Amino acid sequence: MLREMQLVWRFNRGHTDALREIYEQHKHELVTLAAALLVDKAEAEDVVHDVFVGFIRSGGRFRLTGSLKGFLATCVANRARNRNKSKRNHTPGEAAATEPAAPDNERPDLAAMLGEELRCVGGALAELPYEQREAVVLRFCSGMRFRAIARMQGVSTNTVQGRYRYGLDKLKTLLDGKLSL
Repeated sequence: MLREMQLVWRFNRGHTDALREIYEQHKHELVTLAAALLVDKAEAEDVVHDVFVGFIRSGGRFRLTGSLKGFLATCVANRARNRNKSKRNHTPGEAAATEPAAPDNERPDLAAMLGEELRCVGGALAELPYEQREAVVLRFCSGMRFRAIARMQGVSTNTVQGRYRYGLDKLKTLLDGKLSL
């Protein structure tokens, strides 16, 4: 937490190396989060870049009140939600036809071994209703607390816990026997 505060302090004073460090530290997790919510890696990267453009614009006046990772993850989730709403408004009966994105991986051998499992999980996530997918991804991938997800979604903590539980149950049903892990 102290390191994050120091980075934000330097960022607010115009140090580009601080911004670069923040970006490098969080980009992979944020793209993975966005890809899970949007089920399209190119769009996920756009969302993360949009979040960082907004973050850059706040330079000089940004105030860190909690975790920087949590703040950025919330921004990504909100942008992803807005993109999904926009897509629903423009293409109402159309299902997501894009292939689920697998996160970038530093080890190609591991990516090759797990590629099929990741596609399977990504496809199952895409079948969840958006609210359940968002609750599962934010809790599981980003480690957000139910209370924070509830505030972000504008619902009660119990509702988020229910969405999370129903999402996990549906994932278990969808993935039953399909993974070799």
